[in-house]
Amino acid sequence: MKKKVLGSLLAASMLVLGACGSDDSKDGSAANASEDKTITFGVTPWTSTVPPTKIAKLIIEDMGYEVKEIKADAGNVYIGLSRGDIDVFMDAWLPAHEQHIEKYKDNIDVTAVSYDDVPTGMVVPTYMKDINSVSDIKGKEKQFNNEMYGIEDGASATGIINDMIKGYELDLKQVNSSEGGMLAQAQRNMSSKQPVVFFGWRPHTMFNKFDLKVLDDEQNFFETASVKVITNKELKKNNTDVYDFLSNWNISIDDVENMIETIENEGTDPEVVAQEWIDNNQDKVDEMLGK
Repeated sequence: MKKKVLGSLLAASMLVLGACGSDDSKDGSAANASEDKTITFGVTPWTSTVPPTKIAKLIIEDMGYEVKEIKADAGNVYIGLSRGDIDVFMDAWLPAHEQHIEKYKDNIDVTAVSYDDVPTGMVVPTYMKDINSVSDIKGKEKQFNNEMYGIEDGASATGIINDMIKGYELDLKQVNSSEGGMLAQAQRNMSSKQPVVFFGWRPHTMFNKFDLKVLDDEQNFFETASVKVITNKELKKNNTDVYDFLSNWNISIDDVENMIETIENEGTDPEVVAQEWIDNNQDKVDEMLGK
């Protein structure tokens, strides 16, 4: 989502809060209490963001809070976190997002690890037997029409891929679009077993739908990722119970991937899938809640 769209959403939120605050002084404490009982999540357009966000949302609502979601690209989510317009982001990718965390470190908190040892990088279909590492592409760029498909321009991975292309001296141009657009183009190539290279990561159903391999990255542009929960620093002070729950948060990459597949392939409502996970993992939920 472009910055101006996020700005409009945030402005709308502020107008609502401002209306609450415009009451006379005797109602001020009630307005503040209401505001404190609203938790706002930043939601990127990635499928991996949805299951953890929905699970946390349902649990926090059960704790007595209202939960709102603001959809935005990663860069604007971090801006919202730093300003206090967003309280929680469940899908921070490290080290890819390190630049955002460093930039806003005075206002945000790295609260928990969702899951780690996540493979990510350039991927190709397994039928490309002679392409097993990024360096194997050198001299074979024409097979790919000198194109590598990536996600949206604002994503941290986009910059890393551009650096990777330069670092390996590849005659490739990164073609950027949405996650869905990237996968649609890759699928068109793979349907006729044509060469294609694109950005891939787990958890994602692309690895369930297609036979793919993550290319070895000898220069370590993409390190094995760790996915973390980020909060605005005010959350710990203003909503201690929510912060304590999130600080105990963790989930398996396999669970997230299975939920994504159920949402995408079966068309199940994400909150139904999230509630089913909660029902099947109540001991784990109780542990995260400190019960």
